[in-house]
Amino acid sequence: MNGLPILSILVWLPIVAGIVVLALGSGARAGQGKVVALAATVLTFVLSLPLYSAFDTTTAQMQFVEQIPWITRFEAYYHLGIDGISLPLILLTTFLTPLVVIAGWEVIQVRAAQYFAAFLILEGLMIGVFAALDALLFYVFWEAMLIPMFIIIGIWGGERRIYATVKFFLYTFLGSVFMLIALIYMYLKAGSYSILDFHALPLTLNEQLLIFLAFLLAFAVKVPMWPVHTWLPDAHVEAPTGGSVILAAVLLKMGGYGFVRFSLPIAPDASQALDWLMIGLSLIAIVYIALVALAQQDMKKLIAYSSIAHMGFVTLGFFVVFSIAANSTGGDGARLALQGGMIQMISHGLISGALFLCVGVMYDRLHSREIGAYGGVVNTMPKFAALMVLFALANAGLPGTSGFVGEFFVILGSFQASFWLAFLAATTLIFGAAYTLWLVKRVIFGEVTNDGVASLQDIGGREFFMLAVLAVAVLILGIWPAPLVELMEQTLGNLLIHVSQSKL
Repeated sequence: MNGLPILSILVWLPIVAGIVVLALGSGARAGQGKVVALAATVLTFVLSLPLYSAFDTTTAQMQFVEQIPWITRFEAYYHLGIDGISLPLILLTTFLTPLVVIAGWEVIQVRAAQYFAAFLILEGLMIGVFAALDALLFYVFWEAMLIPMFIIIGIWGGERRIYATVKFFLYTFLGSVFMLIALIYMYLKAGSYSILDFHALPLTLNEQLLIFLAFLLAFAVKVPMWPVHTWLPDAHVEAPTGGSVILAAVLLKMGGYGFVRFSLPIAPDASQALDWLMIGLSLIAIVYIALVALAQQDMKKLIAYSSIAHMGFVTLGFFVVFSIAANSTGGDGARLALQGGMIQMISHGLISGALFLCVGVMYDRLHSREIGAYGGVVNTMPKFAALMVLFALANAGLPGTSGFVGEFFVILGSFQASFWLAFLAATTLIFGAAYTLWLVKRVIFGEVTNDGVASLQDIGGREFFMLAVLAVAVLILGIWPAPLVELMEQTLGNLLIHVSQSKL
């Protein structure tokens, strides 16, 4: 883009803006801080759009590459670049962050400057994770993200926020330690921290297995996969609305991103050898965790468990490709499964973010997340009810919404591996409809159950805008997924070729 370091701008603009908001403080200039926060996030989103328009979809090569020396003694570089895997996730991040600022505009009254600054800094670090092509730089961004999210949950969270924050930090930090060990080992073999050099690194099966397991501990916690998922419901329940949105919509996707950026291309033979484990854990998430969601009485917990089940589709799509290759001659099935996993990540980011915003809208009015505290909301908040029902149907995988596309692709691809595998995966359409529609029935429909619901006022312009924007995105991706598929096509095709070639 005419030599403009656009990726660096996207990384550092929100971080610098966050520091400015902190400097303005929460006193008389608190209003100015909010304006700066909104302006910075909107500008970051606007500046990210040329990445899409200028992106060359005919190549799998890294684009918009920036590289300058960083720690020369260790051959570590400030090295950024994107492909068809990272670009959609960066756009998702820049799209959602302004909505989070809008969501907290009137709600956050205590330490507002610190709240908005934390989200600005978090946005820059998340973009850095998706854009980093140097493993050491990636690790710095990866770990640094924990700090603002730790602060967001720990300060503006619920009554058990300290417990939830410490649990979130310990799970994610301890898993990442093993990833760092794997990165250092590969640096010693490759002589650099370049992720692309790691992809080409010759490794024995034992080396690949150890590296794969080290990555698994880091990425499985972040997804999160069963059985290391228990931190997520606690973190969601205690987090403020904005924290829940970013946690579900973006941070969970970093686990899936890690699998396709590191695990599959660096350790293809180990990925194939352990695909049964990954498929099994994914199916447990899809089936068992969906049943757990059905039993929840807290709206946030239900959506949190729903997120674990839907992210199971992501990991299933990424690792079923080996079974497809072994049981059929079709590369189309493997590509469909990979595409489905990626689309599911983007779709789930939109839908889960929207559902948590919906819960936040109701919580701001009644200060309760309990399903039993509601009933008949459609009678007092018809505009809000229409939007929440749309997001609920998308969460259940209704055709015409984004929730259907990714799941359908993964099920279609899985069918080429095994009928029973596809059958178990497809049960999510039943269970997802069960817990989501059960939630809608008890909260939205029926007669008004109490005076609190009777006194509710429908959403105003600010709340309607943030939910309507997400509704449009969910419908566009559901009806017309072709631009997203085209964006990823060459990169995922190249990844399939890479993982099909043994390093042994």
